[in-house]
Amino acid sequence: MDEQLHNDSDQPPAPRRARLGRDTSVAAICGFVVALMIGASYAAVPFYNWFCRTTGFNGTTQVAKAAPTGAPLSRTVTVGFDSNVNGLPWKFEPEQRSIEVPIGKVMTIYYRVTNLANHPTTGQAAYNVTPLTVGAYFTKINCFCFTEQTLAAGETRDMPVVFYVDPAFAADSENDTVKTITLSYTYYPVRDPAPKPVASGDSDKRKGNL
Repeated sequence: MDEQLHNDSDQPPAPRRARLGRDTSVAAICGFVVALMIGASYAAVPFYNWFCRTTGFNGTTQVAKAAPTGAPLSRTVTVGFDSNVNGLPWKFEPEQRSIEVPIGKVMTIYYRVTNLANHPTTGQAAYNVTPLTVGAYFTKINCFCFTEQTLAAGETRDMPVVFYVDPAFAADSENDTVKTITLSYTYYPVRDPAPKPVASGDSDKRKGNL
């Protein structure tokens, strides 16, 4: 009997045990919700990027590996080229301000960039097209915006953009009044550029200099 009384005295009263159980459950649920929110925040960026690339949302252009099949259409559209720099000591401009583009024809234009600083700098371009609804039809095969660009002091570089306007653009009645498309790039600085792999020859030279 004494042993039973001793064991009962070690346990908190029933109402307190119930409160402790509820507090533990609430804490576990809160922890799960926080973890879920953190995971969702990390997943949101790639999902948003995928959504933009797939739908052309917000003027995001499409990407292709090859030219479209079939002959270009007789209809043309004017494509203008815009350039901006944000936080970099670069001069950045297209070699042509606009061209007339047959829909479905692959075109190549160049942007020229010069590093005006006395030291290497690295940037990466953000891009879109306007009108924003045209992003689903403006397709790039090759573009400098897909990679970081590191320029030596005073270096000038000509960078190609290979693109076409998908023939589906002409089939969409909403585009009947669209006469001009503007492709716009803005370069931003890259604070921690990705390290580039060292070629075997360079590696051997470095070993020889040690």
